[in-house]
This record gives sequence, structure tokens and C-alpha cells, in this order.
Amino acid sequence: MRVKELMTTPAITVLGETPVSEALRLLDRNQITTLPVVDRQGRLVGVVSEADLIPDMLLVEDRVPSYPLRLSAVFRPRRVAELMANLVMSVHADEDVDAAIDLLRETMVKSLPVVDGEQVVGVISRSDVIHYLAGRDSRIRNDILDQLRARDLNWQVEVDDGIVRVLGTAGELDRRRAESIAGSVAGVIAVHVP
Repeated sequence: MRVKELMTTPAITVLGETPVSEALRLLDRNQITTLPVVDRQGRLVGVVSEADLIPDMLLVEDRVPSYPLRLSAVFRPRRVAELMANLVMSVHADEDVDAAIDLLRETMVKSLPVVDGEQVVGVISRSDVIHYLAGRDSRIRNDILDQLRARDLNWQVEVDDGIVRVLGTAGELDRRRAESIAGSVAGVIAVHVP
């Protein structure tokens, strides 16, 4: 499976000049943890996450005076570019999902921008991966059943945590065919043909 088949699209992005308060509202409204930061051409330039914004906003809360201040100069709200991470990990839309899973597993990031060329086209998150993994047994079962039907075989298939059990085989030749067919499906850990 390719990243583009699993990613959330379109990506919700911000510009470096986006006010921090707007970034907070986007994270909250969309129930996400990370926003890719893009330039005006949609190219990835950074990432701002809840981990970047929370400590900063807590510091702002501590500095709020008990009465309004009169400012003599023009005040500009804080911008995403002041807090974003510039060293960004990303994955390509055509990469295998396993590459994204490995990167999410090996790092502390919760989501990765997905790029096609230089353009941000989506985001893949831990929750996308969890959703994918939760449906793995069902996908494996359906793939095996499709292959069996294509060969006019009416066997039953059970899958539990990647372990396949094929029922309905009649002899040794059927057992070997069942093992071969089931074993050819991605995600299968073991095949049991009683």
C-alpha cells in the first residue's frame, strides 16, 4: 500500500506569517496535532505542532498583566515562523506505507507531511496508521477470499493477527494450494490448514 492511499488529504497547512492564535484554532477545530508550514507556492518549509505551541502559550499566560497596557508602537501577534521546526521529516506520496510507519515509530513525531514533488498533498499520522493496522485482518481475509474465488475454490478463511486458517480443503494438494494462495497475500504471518 502506498502512503497516498492512507494519508489524510487535503493537508491543513499554514504559512509562516500565520498568527499563532490561528494555528491553535486550526489544531483544535480539526482535532489534529501538527500543521505543515508552507510557502506561498505550497512548498514545505517547516512544521508547527501542539508541542511547539503549548509551552509558548503557557508562557504567554504567565506574562499577561492584570490590567491592559497601552502600547506606543504597533503590536503584531506572534507568528508560526517564530515557533516552527525547520528541520522537517516528510514522506513521498508514492512511498510504501511501511516507510512512513518506520519513520513514525523511530521518531517522536505524531504525523508527517506527505509531499508530491515539492508540494504538500497530505498528512499521514499515527492515528491513520492505527486505523490501517486495525483493519489488517479484514483486508487479508478479503484478499485471500478474492484469490480463492478466482480459482473457483469455496474454502472458509479466518484471520487473527495475521495468522490465517483455511478450512474446507480436501487433500494434500488442496492443503498446499491453500498455503500457497494465503501465503502470497501481504501481511500474512503464518498459514494453518487443518
